[in-house]
Amino acid sequence: MSKKSKPVFSWTVHGDGRTVSPNTAVAPDERLHWPQTIGIGVQHVMAMFGATVLVPALTGFPVTTTLLFSGLGTIIFLLVTGNRIPSYLGSSFAFIAPVSAAMGPGRDNFGAALGGVLVTGFALFLVGVIVNRTGTGWIHALMPPAVMGTIVALIGLNLAGSTVPKMKEYTLTTFSTMAAVVICSVLFRGMLGRLSILLGIVIGYLVALPQGEIDFAPVKEAAWVGLPAFHTPTFDLHVILLFLPVLFVLIAENVGHVRTVGVMTGKSYDHLNGKTLMGDGIATMLAGSAGGSGTTTYAENIGVMASSRVYSTAAYWIAGFVAIVLSFMPKFGAVIATIPPGVLGGAGIVLYGMIGIMGARIWVQNQVDFGNPINLMTAGAGLIIAIALNGGDNVLMIAGLTLDGIALGTIATLLIYHVMRGIALWRKTVPTHVDEPQGAQPGKLG
Repeated sequence: MSKKSKPVFSWTVHGDGRTVSPNTAVAPDERLHWPQTIGIGVQHVMAMFGATVLVPALTGFPVTTTLLFSGLGTIIFLLVTGNRIPSYLGSSFAFIAPVSAAMGPGRDNFGAALGGVLVTGFALFLVGVIVNRTGTGWIHALMPPAVMGTIVALIGLNLAGSTVPKMKEYTLTTFSTMAAVVICSVLFRGMLGRLSILLGIVIGYLVALPQGEIDFAPVKEAAWVGLPAFHTPTFDLHVILLFLPVLFVLIAENVGHVRTVGVMTGKSYDHLNGKTLMGDGIATMLAGSAGGSGTTTYAENIGVMASSRVYSTAAYWIAGFVAIVLSFMPKFGAVIATIPPGVLGGAGIVLYGMIGIMGARIWVQNQVDFGNPINLMTAGAGLIIAIALNGGDNVLMIAGLTLDGIALGTIATLLIYHVMRGIALWRKTVPTHVDEPQGAQPGKLG
């Protein structure tokens, strides 16, 4: 007789159901008693909250709609992965740059930005289908650490210019917020330490308040209960091209998340990489279809699991449903929308800097040798293109297509690496063993 598979909505109670046994952890298919599980789920909501609402606050996307599709996306992810990979799907920081480009001054192309999110999600889903059949070897070959680190870094550096106007116009608020985030991240431990960006925003908000930088009129007008705002995507090839580099980051984040969960639980989940990519792809497509920001697996929630030693997927079901409930509170979304530009600028300085350094972290973790001219020129050219074509109208028209710094920098990074490496292998003139495909250990963008 074959052994029956375990039902999706079934968890084994860990130990006494109240505490985590010494030297053990609550596995993804286990749970504590429901009161304790709900408590862990609420912690996951707190951990994801600051970063998830920061993305729509920075890009102009509706906050409550983003929360709705964040919660729905988490539930979809759990279903697609068979309830075996614990993860919250929050707003991906990688989408900030292309959305900002699509909705920048003189553009305001919200529908096209949604179309870009949807297409990116569809592409991620297709990658997941392929990985589910073939494995991740081809991904590591396409994006070795030198390439992946550069793509992640150039996204952060390209965004840096958007903080300049806020620094000039709201100097005190911007730098007060930045200082608060930095200090909170080292002053507090545990949950408060992981919520440093959220705490920094609150402190920056209090600094902006007496300066008259906050308008509460929309809060008074908003209802306590109501439906999120839904929008219809449109499709513009020029805008879609701005979003495609995000695909590479989402792949790295999802694969990295699976690897991290495996390390923490002592069990390999590599066979679920394809399902993970498919789940995030479906969630991102759904968000883009109606007004939400693109999603990704969240490092913030990895921190909650590491500190609590509770990896139960049951807690993520709770977190998903709590996010959905919050999305039906328009007044809550209106409060988030009152965050002034200076506060967003201060949080952006830290956030964009972290994204840039996470790219460097990939290089360091994988011991990328910049004495190798292939790695050196790949990273150098990609970064300079992204920095030079930074925001506003700084774009290039190539073959009738509009490319911003991130899109063109990503294309250049991939082409330079693989062309140089191909020539080197043919000529056997440059050592190539220092950066053989080995799988980047990616930092998280959200």
